This record gives sequence, C-alpha cells and structure tokens, in this order.
Amino acid sequence: MSIEIPGFTCSPLSLDGERRDVYRRGQGRAVIVMSEVPGITPQVARFATRVADAGFSVWMPQLFGTPLEPVTPLTAARTIARVCISREFRLLAANQSSPIVDWLRALARHAHAECGGPGVGSVGMCLTGNFGLALMLDAPVIAPVLAQPSLPGGLSHAQRSGLHASPEEIAAAHDKIDKQGARILGLRFDGDPMCRAERFERLQGEFGAAFEAIVVPSNRANPQAMKPAHSVMTTHLIDREGEPTRAALDRTLAFLREQLNRD
Repeated sequence: MSIEIPGFTCSPLSLDGERRDVYRRGQGRAVIVMSEVPGITPQVARFATRVADAGFSVWMPQLFGTPLEPVTPLTAARTIARVCISREFRLLAANQSSPIVDWLRALARHAHAECGGPGVGSVGMCLTGNFGLALMLDAPVIAPVLAQPSLPGGLSHAQRSGLHASPEEIAAAHDKIDKQGARILGLRFDGDPMCRAERFERLQGEFGAAFEAIVVPSNRANPQAMKPAHSVMTTHLIDREGEPTRAALDRTLAFLREQLNRD
C-alpha cells in the first residue's frame, strides 16, 4: 500500500517489467528526483516541492526505505543494510553503475515523452548521487545534478575518485555535452567523508568546464542536523538568505532552468 506524501500524487508505474510507485508534483519539463538514505524523508519531499514550485514536473520514484521516515542513525543504518544485500545496487563498483539505473532510464524516457522539451533533469543524492551521470546513456537526461555522490564506497583511491559509471556511460555523457549542450552540476560539503574531494577532482578532470562544482564549508551546515555534514540541499540545508546551502539550492534550480527551459 502506497504511503501518501502531501502535495504529491502517487501512481504505480511499470517499466522494463518492474513496477514501482512514483510520486509526482508540478508541471513543466521533467525532473527526476532520486532520494537519499534513508529514503524519501520529509526533507527530500520538501526539496522536491521546491523543484516543482520552480516550474518543473517532478517524478520521484520510491527506490528504498519508507516515505516520510525521519533521518536518524537507526533509519540510515537499516536502509544501508537492506541496500547492501539488494541486487539493484553495487555499492563498491567504481567503473559500473547499479542495475537500478536501467529502470531509471526507462522512467526518464517515459517522463520526457509526457513532458517534452530538450531533455530531462535529474537530481541524485548520496547513494543515488552519481546516477544522473549514468542516466546520460540511453535516456534523454541533459541536466544531471550530483548531490554528495557517495558511490562507490571504499577507502582506496580508485573508489574515492570513482564515478560509479561505466566507460560507455561516461562516453555518452561526453557525447551529450558535445552535441546537446548538456552540463553537470555537483554539490558536496568540503569535509564530507562519504563524498571526498577526489571524486570532484575526477569529475573536473573528466568533463572540464561542463562540470560545475559547488563545495560548501562543512561548518556552514545546519548545526541541528545529524553529523557529519552531508546533505547539502536537504538535511543540512539552512534555508535562509546568505547561507551557502541556500545559495547551492538556488543555483541548482537555476541550473535546471538554464538546461531545460531552452528552445
């Protein structure tokens, strides 16, 4: 049974032989919002509402966890434990994406067919943070936002700098950049142990000027939220003018407008 999220409609959607609930809100060009651990938290739903209110049609699939469950050490640990044994995620893979990306590609194609425009935006966070990069292959994603991309996990340099994307997916991103004007936006806190500086250095080296990085000082995160500072636009957001996290949120919405509202 689906859990209601106020302000959103929820419908099951069958794609590639798999059925998932998708929460929708707003009108305009399509933006896929992919939740972070432990799931579609109240903060993630609030972010998705901001995207919809900015003039976009939000498509937010139920990927893991329980919608509107709060962020606590327990809910985070429980979700990660379930994801670890799931066949849909490859937590340590540096050079290949997770199998669930295939379903998300089908969702992007479906959303684009319904909403039109030059392409689709995507916002991935934490475990889903790098998914937007992989979605540039075989899907109309031209505006991926990589918010604190945390996969692959691991301590080696290859894992800390890994993009959780195959060579074919990275090549497709380059092709979209060269031929369709695609761009990539990344966000992280400077002291985030789950999204290290090496990953953004790799993205900058790979995509050059097509990758825009926003790095927020960890001491400017919401001090009331769980440590360490990690979720730039949700849990650790200080939603107040003049705050770096609010500036990051505003820039994300502007990036989506620039990419998706062009003729």
